[in-house]
Amino acid sequence: MHRPLHVGRIVGVVFMKDAVAARQHQRPGRRVVPIVVATMAANLAFDLAWQNDGVASPVKSNGGNLREILGRIVREIPEQAELDGAQWSRTGYKPTPTIIEAAQALYQGHRVEDITRSDAGAKNLSQTAACLAEIIEDAKVHRRKAICFVTGVPGAGKTLAGLNLVTLRTKAHEEEHAVFLSGNGPLVEVLREALARDEHAQLKERGEKSRKSDAVRKVKSFVQNIMHFRDSNLVTSEPPIERVAVFDEAQRAWDAKHLANFMSQKKGQTNFQMSEPEFLISVMDRHEGWCTIICLIGGGQEINAGEAGLTEWFSALKRSFRNWKVYTSEQLAHRDYHWGQDLPAFLEGLESQSLPALHLAVSVRSFRAEKLSEFIGALVAGEAKEAKELYQAIKETYPIVLTRELSHARQWLRDRGRGSERIGLVASSGASRLKPDGINVHEKIEATTWFLNGKDDVRSSYYMEDPATEFDIQGLELDWVGVCWDADFRSVDGRWQFFRFSGTRWQNVNDDNRRVYLTNAYRVLLTRARQGMVIYIPRGDSIDATRPPAFYDGTATFLAECGLPLLDRRI
Repeated sequence: MHRPLHVGRIVGVVFMKDAVAARQHQRPGRRVVPIVVATMAANLAFDLAWQNDGVASPVKSNGGNLREILGRIVREIPEQAELDGAQWSRTGYKPTPTIIEAAQALYQGHRVEDITRSDAGAKNLSQTAACLAEIIEDAKVHRRKAICFVTGVPGAGKTLAGLNLVTLRTKAHEEEHAVFLSGNGPLVEVLREALARDEHAQLKERGEKSRKSDAVRKVKSFVQNIMHFRDSNLVTSEPPIERVAVFDEAQRAWDAKHLANFMSQKKGQTNFQMSEPEFLISVMDRHEGWCTIICLIGGGQEINAGEAGLTEWFSALKRSFRNWKVYTSEQLAHRDYHWGQDLPAFLEGLESQSLPALHLAVSVRSFRAEKLSEFIGALVAGEAKEAKELYQAIKETYPIVLTRELSHARQWLRDRGRGSERIGLVASSGASRLKPDGINVHEKIEATTWFLNGKDDVRSSYYMEDPATEFDIQGLELDWVGVCWDADFRSVDGRWQFFRFSGTRWQNVNDDNRRVYLTNAYRVLLTRARQGMVIYIPRGDSIDATRPPAFYDGTATFLAECGLPLLDRRI
């Protein structure tokens, strides 16, 4: 991930890759100055330009003036707490990777503990990886079928844990044919494209002949779409080649009604009666002897009609697969997972075991922002007092601000996105009345272009013209996010109300499940930023009956009550 900088004949050194790495190594109260040394460059004057987080803009040196630069920096930086230089020099360089960088590193042969922070996040992931490996080995030894439910807060690394498991099993136990399956189309597309681009580029650097199409074919075995797995096993009763299957975002698997409609309309099967969880388990149950299913579960992440949640997996096991051993985390009682159901009751009569290591409680998406998911959970639950208390714990290291001006939101993001940091706008798929502001959620983005292309591509996230919806960005992330908030999820007298725009007006959403999906849509949007976000709420228009100020002012007031500071003078 870190390549040398070539200037003339001589290779220079980037002491700190960019502001991202600097911030991740920075301790509270420390100042960080990245210095780029290009030994054939001209001698340039410099000024220390500090950002709000105590990291300076990179200073350029040609090596000859390095002593002078270091001396001036020491003189100009305010006095800091004593630093143990020997201990600092022994500390490893471990920036927090994006999910794309992590997938690339795993694909190249690194282990999960090599590419995550050497703190609670890496420990949590390593413990989960070891626990899953033990469960698989136990299933093999005792020739039994096992299913594991791994829960985790947003950004805790559930996808990373799944990818890590598949790569390790593939290398050490090729005969298992471990596979990573996801129903998240944009995630699959982006990961495949990123891996293919990286593989192609590395082969070219080594002087080897390579076509990108070859790289694409190769990575398809690493990350697969769950629909292809499902459909290929509809036409046969034979067991699949895979003995270990990892289902990412398993809470989004379809219920029986939704899958029956799909089978009837798309596959010509009129009498299909199983839910997607039940069918997927039945496919793996065809094996003689052992097999293992790993279900990665995101709490409060169901965002579309027909997504069954954790309850349908448990119902299917109790109804049809009582011979399977079930492993769960200890989070079954949490409101984000049970949908008001008594989940332990579903396990009665089944051989089950609860293991602490099957819950990923520490965020690895955003460094030093472990309470972010709790804060967002309180916010979307309408608990302003609790949210405000939680925000106090993260506000110094994870900025979240509120604005009523879209231009201010865009400028705030531009000011913070440095180097390779990625910025972009997101909005609910139901945010139809952001269109007057130029935010058209019905204009579909191309995920690979939006997430992977550079600052010179108008279709990329950097241009902040096309927003990603919850369906585009779930499971993915940006460094800095602008959340554009419409009247579909609005606060009225401190309580959330739910609407959908149809034709020419807003209509109440009365269905409880659809209310859950809308709440979760905003939960997803509010947990996509690695480093911080700005929330834009329109002021509305008094002459537009579909977007009067009253539709938005209550939400702005509520978010301010949650402790979020305002960029503007007035709400």
